Amino acid sequence: MATTTEKSDNVRAVGRALEILLAFTAQDFELSPGELLKRVDLSRPTLYRLLYTLEENGFLVSVGEPQRFRLGPSVAKLAHVWTASLDLSQIAQPVLQKIWRETGETVAMFVPQGQLRLCVAELPSPQPLNFKRGVGYTERIVRGATGRAILAHLATTPAELAGFIQDSEVDPAALEKELDMARRQGYASSHSELISGAVAIAVPFFDRNGLVAGSIGVFGPEVRLNAAKLKQFAKLLSQEAAALSGMLGYRGAESSA
Repeated sequence: MATTTEKSDNVRAVGRALEILLAFTAQDFELSPGELLKRVDLSRPTLYRLLYTLEENGFLVSVGEPQRFRLGPSVAKLAHVWTASLDLSQIAQPVLQKIWRETGETVAMFVPQGQLRLCVAELPSPQPLNFKRGVGYTERIVRGATGRAILAHLATTPAELAGFIQDSEVDPAALEKELDMARRQGYASSHSELISGAVAIAVPFFDRNGLVAGSIGVFGPEVRLNAAKLKQFAKLLSQEAAALSGMLGYRGAESSA
């Protein structure tokens, strides 16, 4: 059996190996041993020992001369397993709960389903006057703030967008203007569009490939959601949607740094 000292050394080795893997980023996807030494607190012999162990197990591959390393196929395998096991509504719960606590209004998360958007999570407002639709509710993606927050970032062709609009009574010129505004300001809003007296504000979130994965919206009556409140909620939503995007592997902030 392994001694306590051996177990402790093994744990340290695992931690150091993970530090090496986490030193790689979307911008620095290929690093030399010298560059890695600047990022991890290891001696050169220990670094090389761990590098070759990681390479033997497919977590790193070495390329070029002088030698450089990049993440290997075993990392991709784990990423695939992780993606396949994602329960988006469960992952998003801490984010949705925080928005719900700070706004006191109904909070919902939607994902795109072709020409529709689907509600996959909802936390109804505890206030007597509130608006909610429920998990499983669907609506055309061209209608409502949560739909347009998604649509503004979908790579749709003019023909596809025309198909989304067909039989929806949505004005194409007005929609284009609203989508452009949503992209510029980072959020979409609606006033009495689907329910009379209801106001909604929504922001998109993104997956690890940089594709829009859905939207998070706050819904409430116009008597409570004035312009100042919407501005406040927009900031909160943007911060929390960025946090959710990060949980899904999106590195947009790093890419633009």
